[in-house]
Amino acid sequence: MFGKATVVDMIERSAENDADRRNFLKTAGLAGLGVVGAGAATTLGAGSAVAAHAPSDAAVLNFALNLEYLEAEFYSHAVYGRGLPSGITTGRGDRGGVVGGRKVNFSSRAVRSYAREIAADEINHVKFLRGALGSAKVSRPKIDLRNSFTAAARAAGLIGPKQTFDPYANENNFLLAAFIFEDVGVTAYKGAAPLISNKTFLEAAAGILAVEAYHAGIIRTNLYAKGTPLIMAARRISWARDSLDGKRDLDQGIGTTKRANLVPTDRNSVAFSRSPGQVLNVVYLTPERRRRGGFFPRGVNGAVATSDDNA
Repeated sequence: MFGKATVVDMIERSAENDADRRNFLKTAGLAGLGVVGAGAATTLGAGSAVAAHAPSDAAVLNFALNLEYLEAEFYSHAVYGRGLPSGITTGRGDRGGVVGGRKVNFSSRAVRSYAREIAADEINHVKFLRGALGSAKVSRPKIDLRNSFTAAARAAGLIGPKQTFDPYANENNFLLAAFIFEDVGVTAYKGAAPLISNKTFLEAAAGILAVEAYHAGIIRTNLYAKGTPLIMAARRISWARDSLDGKRDLDQGIGTTKRANLVPTDRNSVAFSRSPGQVLNVVYLTPERRRRGGFFPRGVNGAVATSDDNA
């Protein structure tokens, strides 16, 4: 079947450190292959070219888990008035609390129903990724659902320098806040796909990407249906994201009153990607190289935690 080099490479790419690899070997019953020993240790120390220059599959999935914690907390508070159960927030790294968040008084039954379904999906994503990562999973980092939205709204020009933005104040604010997350989630999973070598993990990530795309479509469609004020507000949020994640003008609003743009794509109708660093630029609310800020005031947990320098 697999040669030693292949198995070693699989282990390198499926765990974050030596302890994870040993646990993986023990769980998978691979010790009999003889890869645990002096010769294997030398190979593991050297690593493959890919492993030396790319994050492991577990590191990529943990990066995604941080984003899922953020989305799940946002939607859970909006729908249920509470955050995630403590039992699904533990793991490696410092576990942080959640600042802000409360139940939204939705004005329409439809949007309330959409929000409830999305909340359930995001909570399930957290559970799924935690299960897939096992002992390698990271804990929920500190999340800010209050000050970060005000900073984002000011950066987008939605409010003045002394005003505050409450994403839970009403249905319109909720939709605009959700718009910030969902588009970023889609581009994050697409950008992370080339970094994942394990086909099982890749298929799972593709499945989550599809769900995030459905969510983004729901949010974009409902914003567009609200008319000119929210169409223009979404455009400003898009401009703000573009100012953070690099010099290329990739992000797209939801269109104009005359023409909808509910599916942001390139000329080939292919969704664009963001690198993990670019995603962190957006959620840290900075165009500079940083390890914390914005929605994650103490940074995310795991190996992939630094934003790009796009200043």
